[in-house]
Amino acid sequence: MDCFWARLPELLSRLMNALLLLGAIKGWRALVAGLFAGPSMLLTGPNTQHTSLAIYILMRASVLASRCGVKSKRFGNVCKPLTWSHGDIFLMCLSSSQILSAYILKQGSLPSSYKSFLNKHGGKNAVILQGVKDIACNIPFTNLEAIEKYYKTLGVDIKLDPHMKVPCSIIHGNQSCVGHFFSFLLQAYKRALPVYLPVYLVPALIVHRQGLSKRPYAIMGKSLLGIARSSLFLSVYCSSAWAWTCLLFRTLKRCNIPMVAMGTFPSGLALLIEKKSRRIEISLYCLARAIESFFTCMADAGLCPPASKLKRADVVVFSLATAIIMHCYACEREVFRSKYLNVLDWVFGVPPASDDERDKKC
Repeated sequence: MDCFWARLPELLSRLMNALLLLGAIKGWRALVAGLFAGPSMLLTGPNTQHTSLAIYILMRASVLASRCGVKSKRFGNVCKPLTWSHGDIFLMCLSSSQILSAYILKQGSLPSSYKSFLNKHGGKNAVILQGVKDIACNIPFTNLEAIEKYYKTLGVDIKLDPHMKVPCSIIHGNQSCVGHFFSFLLQAYKRALPVYLPVYLVPALIVHRQGLSKRPYAIMGKSLLGIARSSLFLSVYCSSAWAWTCLLFRTLKRCNIPMVAMGTFPSGLALLIEKKSRRIEISLYCLARAIESFFTCMADAGLCPPASKLKRADVVVFSLATAIIMHCYACEREVFRSKYLNVLDWVFGVPPASDDERDKKC
């Protein structure tokens, strides 16, 4: 994988230079270079698929393409809905519906690393998830005794009704739904803090190491605020997922698969806690995971071919994504956020600053 990332910028630069020398496809050289550089993913191994990575990069490319569409005279009106200021929240809600439903009902559709993350921060034992799955799928309970034994280990003596219609007693035992929300929120916050400590402190120590000597309180204060804020987001996200589902189940007095999807949808509103600049990053990351999980579920249901039968579909998706990104980098630089543009400039070299020269290059 390291070899792949090391060789990709060099390959892209050489392809663009070769196309420039040949005078090929004026205005689309960067796109063609990105398209042909995509197969460099094969350097990771002929049998190693990176579907999650490819989909995430495609999501990033789609954002750039939508920004280009918004500023286009031809497609501006068509792409206008993409300028919705809360589109990132909607994407997060949509992603949450698939991801959290899969966490409860079909964990096999999630990548192993992401499944481990959800199992840790979802805060529920496997026997509890199985009990919720049984009632949602309308099948006889297979582990009520195991759930009761699990609660006994926590000091809670509970007797579950095998004819229950809603799984609230399975999810939080003798606690009320409101009481469970607040107790779970506190526990979830403690679990979230170790996740975000390195996310904020490492950049503060490396990127801002010179500024630390001049304004240490301002930089560390900003980092600590970011840690507290992001930890609150993750803890509210997880605790509200259980709260929304409980509310829906109790209101309608039943539980099924569509209601699990509906109940987990509004948990994405927790993203409003995060900074605006981080929201699109988180929502796109989750969207990539949700898309992969969705098509895995579709394949298991026989509604589409499994990814294993589509040889190196990840390479095709990655090639398309790098083509879009490279074209935007060469000809539509203003659609990038400054920090990403700075990284690309550092990797590929800063292109001419003049608009006239840039247009000639494209």
